[in-house]
Amino acid sequence: MPRMSLGLALILGGLVLSVVGLLVWSGALAWFGRLPGDIRVEKPGGRFYAPIASMIVLSVLLTVVAKLVRRFWH
Repeated sequence: MPRMSLGLALILGGLVLSVVGLLVWSGALAWFGRLPGDIRVEKPGGRFYAPIASMIVLSVLLTVVAKLVRRFWH
């Protein structure tokens, strides 16, 4: 990867992280982790949390983004 492309990728990655951070901070992603299919068990002895549905949504989203980046980057 040429230097110019690496620099551009780092800048775009920073911008994406900033936008996601603003969304989390504003509460726009409050639904994440509370989807149907996320397992949450709370008992007096402890807690168990398995965000299965949320991780499936995140996996599909990241796969689509990666496919788009590969298609338009090259």
